[in-house]
Amino acid sequence: MSEKKLSANEGIKTRSNYLRGTIAEGLADLSTGSLSEDDQQLLKFHGSYQQDDRDLRPDRRKHRLEKAFSFMLRIRLPGGVATPHQWLETDRMAMQYANETIKLTTRQAFQLHGVIKSNLKRTIKEINDCAMDTIAACGDVNRNVMCNPNPFLSSVHAEVIQAARDISAHLTPQTRAYHEIWLDGEKVKTTEEEQEPIYGKTYLPRKFKITIAVPPSNDVDIFANDLSFIAIVENGKVVGYNVAIGGGMGMTHGNEATYPRIADVIGYCPAEKVVDVAEKVLLVQRDYGDRTDRKHSRLKYTVQDYGVDWFLKQVNTYLGYDLEPTRPYHFEDNGDRYGWVEDEAGNFHFTLFVSGGRVLDTPTYPMLTGLREIAKIHDGDFRLTANQNLMIANVSAKKRAEVEALLEKYGMHRAHEQSAMRLATIACVALPTCGLALAEAERYLPEVITNLEEKLEEYGLRHDAITVRMTGCPNGCGRPFISEIGFVGRGPDRYNVYLGGGHAGQRLSKLYRQDVAAGEIIDLLSPILKRYAKEADEGEHFGDFVIRTGYVNATVQGDDFHKNIKPEAIPAS
Repeated sequence: MSEKKLSANEGIKTRSNYLRGTIAEGLADLSTGSLSEDDQQLLKFHGSYQQDDRDLRPDRRKHRLEKAFSFMLRIRLPGGVATPHQWLETDRMAMQYANETIKLTTRQAFQLHGVIKSNLKRTIKEINDCAMDTIAACGDVNRNVMCNPNPFLSSVHAEVIQAARDISAHLTPQTRAYHEIWLDGEKVKTTEEEQEPIYGKTYLPRKFKITIAVPPSNDVDIFANDLSFIAIVENGKVVGYNVAIGGGMGMTHGNEATYPRIADVIGYCPAEKVVDVAEKVLLVQRDYGDRTDRKHSRLKYTVQDYGVDWFLKQVNTYLGYDLEPTRPYHFEDNGDRYGWVEDEAGNFHFTLFVSGGRVLDTPTYPMLTGLREIAKIHDGDFRLTANQNLMIANVSAKKRAEVEALLEKYGMHRAHEQSAMRLATIACVALPTCGLALAEAERYLPEVITNLEEKLEEYGLRHDAITVRMTGCPNGCGRPFISEIGFVGRGPDRYNVYLGGGHAGQRLSKLYRQDVAAGEIIDLLSPILKRYAKEADEGEHFGDFVIRTGYVNATVQGDDFHKNIKPEAIPAS
């Protein structure tokens, strides 16, 4: 039996000379707004995706013009923390080089959209000039490391953000390509081949995502990530972390060999071992992950195929010591705490709801301008949440009144005074820029929620934080498969509807109806919400209710995701 052929991307990486490819030459070619297909794959490792405006495709095709190519840049922020200066610089670059908006991502990073090729290098250089970067924000490497931006014990944040930064720094690719291409770094002439001490020449089989959570908040959704650390706090300090492996969201419509999976908690490590453990889990995936089928190459499939016990044994072998038994922990939800919160040091934190994570100015809501004015006087920091919202953090007592005045002036002080369902939403970018999107998400979810809110008011559910997430395709960037209500694009204006995810992100959902027209969503969900309002047990969450009352069966684990679906969920062909 012959060995399976490696995926095409493995060859691209092998030939790339440590991620250089012909990117520099492609940037210099002004005859097109695009890069070659191979370089588009390599560009991801440098933090950028080539895109085009799909709204403009028909007209440009009609006039025989090249697609309206541009680039999305993802700015890494380990733990999602930015200084006021970095916020102002991101704002400036969004206005000068991008589409005059800042996208706050579900991984606590900034995205700039609409950067044309001729501006790409200068934008990346200016990002680095303000002590941020884009390297490894995409690609087959460790992505932006996330952590809880607003722990209930605020003093713990300093420890978890440092852990996030330490892990991020340790797992950053060492290739000099990034500095050569984007920062005019000197090309070192040597007869010795360049080395990637952790990744090797072909990096990882696929992307790798790490999070750190501080119970009782699971706002970073640890169960949806390749590797996560659950902080164990004693006497106000992080003493160590439980280790969770094998989570992931993506799947492919019609391919039951692909599925989302929730992470397994496999052990505990002392706080000082967290970087070592992160490296060794990554190395096991580097060495055993599937490099023949990119749809089967994430860590979740490695864990599922080999087994959790096998994976733990490999991690312990790579470490040279055993992880300790898991310590008790408890999560309550995966949402954000809105409005003002005072910490034990006397500083204040304001969490602002940002619909779809899109920071922009509209005629009635100049949010981008308002945040710019706040950044000019702010003496703390900004923190991006994993739910696409923004914390104006560490506001000193002497500055609070000034910040409050600006929040009120620009209409942001009451942004969180909306239905709890709206505050618990996530939407991916989808159309018009994402090339994978099959349906709308960011532009459409607010309309869905507005229509549902009429029912919520009628049923007395305004204050129920039912988690709702919408993505334009099944890759699941908005983590829809662990939400209580999930909409996943199947085609233009059509969605698969999933129900039954865990309120704290601890359980996968199940398909409730396939291929639902956008206009039918409200009628589909209204009877369920009405019944929930009348029949839910005290404190029962919506995701638990729809399972208890038989709307969907519970999904135990990823390989059960496509099983036990009720016959009425799938329309007759």
